[in-house]
Amino acid sequence: MKRRSFLALGGASILAFGATGVRAQTAPTHARASSPGGVLTVEAFTDNDGRPMYAVLRQGRMVVAPSKLGFLLTDAPALERGLAITAGQPVTFDETWEQPWGERRFIRNHYNEWRVSYAETGGLQRRVDVVFRLYDDGLGFRYEFPDQPALKTVRIGSEITEFNLAEDGEALWCPAWEWNREEYLYSRTPISAVGSAQTPMTVKGRSGLHVSIHEAACIDYAGMNLRRSEETRFRAQLTPGLTNAAVVRQAPFNTPWRTLQVSDSAAGLIESSLILNLNEPNRLGDVSWFKPMKYVGVWWEMHLDLKTWNSGPKHGATTENAIKHIDFAAEHGLGGVLVEGWNKGWDGQWFANGSDFSFTEAYPDFDIEAVCAHARSKGVQLIGHHETGGNAFHYEQQLEPAMALYERLGVHSVKTGYVADAQGARVAGPDGRMVMAWHESQAMAQHHMKVVEAGARHKVAINAHEPFKDTGLRRTYPNIISREGQRGMEYSAWGNPGNPPEHEPNLVFTRLLAGPMDYTPGIFGMETRSPGGVQTTWAKQLALYVVI
Repeated sequence: MKRRSFLALGGASILAFGATGVRAQTAPTHARASSPGGVLTVEAFTDNDGRPMYAVLRQGRMVVAPSKLGFLLTDAPALERGLAITAGQPVTFDETWEQPWGERRFIRNHYNEWRVSYAETGGLQRRVDVVFRLYDDGLGFRYEFPDQPALKTVRIGSEITEFNLAEDGEALWCPAWEWNREEYLYSRTPISAVGSAQTPMTVKGRSGLHVSIHEAACIDYAGMNLRRSEETRFRAQLTPGLTNAAVVRQAPFNTPWRTLQVSDSAAGLIESSLILNLNEPNRLGDVSWFKPMKYVGVWWEMHLDLKTWNSGPKHGATTENAIKHIDFAAEHGLGGVLVEGWNKGWDGQWFANGSDFSFTEAYPDFDIEAVCAHARSKGVQLIGHHETGGNAFHYEQQLEPAMALYERLGVHSVKTGYVADAQGARVAGPDGRMVMAWHESQAMAQHHMKVVEAGARHKVAINAHEPFKDTGLRRTYPNIISREGQRGMEYSAWGNPGNPPEHEPNLVFTRLLAGPMDYTPGIFGMETRSPGGVQTTWAKQLALYVVI
């Protein structure tokens, strides 16, 4: 079912801006390339100060007006002016690949790739390439730092990457840099009224054109937010690191893709596979040990304050309660049962601490061997749970034995958690000691990959809560199955306010463009601790299984 082809596009010449002739390819001042169907076009150029710039057009109409590219470095002069541009010929790539699970079994990956080099004409004579992948429904571009004498260790303070939207309109966005990470309701405002926003941020221009800005394939790099600098101009805002640099990497390396999904309709954004396509192919091979499923869990009763995570008379994760849920799942054809609070460490102050958690020792009233054996006898899987309290440092010390235990017990998926306020995650610092970090810092990107790789070694799939944002890595690592990363159903248990009726439709055109969300639908009891109860219907709860 796969087909691949690489074709040089001889007709995609390097054009002088405003001219009809072909400028010499060695030193153009302005170049352009288009998507396979000619729908999208990117122009790359430098301004009068040698600043690298790009612009995006759709069927001849400006979508992203001239926008800056470049970097501010913490130990070297900025890489952002005095640059000359050279551009190669675009190359076409076309394949159809198969998802082991997901929204579509077969996905076509058809794009034109175009490499543009920006090199300093004096001074250190450093170089950075910008690689564009142009699809008819969007594009991605990333920076690639080659091996070069004057830039071995790259310490990035911030990116100068801009998205200068060509028209005002309406934006659907949620705020960045707040204490509760991603868990905020979406605002619908004029584009020119956005402050600092998380991605994906989706806009509808006055012309009706829909654009969503996000990123893809974020590995060993800081997460990106968007800061509006003026009118409809946005600039990438990297999550802070452990030093004055947001990112520290050794060249050669590449950044994540900065992405634009573009469509005449909101539905077209959903139908796009851009984020997945910009990730590398499956590195794990056969992952048939994981099966997508609906699950029930020992968790909602905790949010209703009927049970507790910690030990004591109201402890929810008991052998008896888990077996009751397993029997219910077996009777109704549900695949798994999630049991939260089974392991030692929930007593005392675990929020934003997590140093007391054991990921291999159960509370005395939870017989994990017996529970797993009962689940197997009923054709149901136990779903593991590893809450860390945001303490990635502590979790990594037990990661290997914790995953090995699940493999031995036949537990093939685990919900991880990082409950801590913003900048409250705990990671290993440069000296090996524990330091605080943002949830979407480079250090946490590294941590989440360690968890994914450990899970893969032991045939365990990862469903992260309070996570690093989704950037499509599930294509490369199909054991990344879902994650939280927005206001989930639990807010309807105790939130003040709970999730309003428009929250889930808003998610479809924002957060869910990044990938699947563990929203935990399927709530049929309408009385909750939230003053308004669950603002839903039974029909909507069933529909969420399809939509989310």
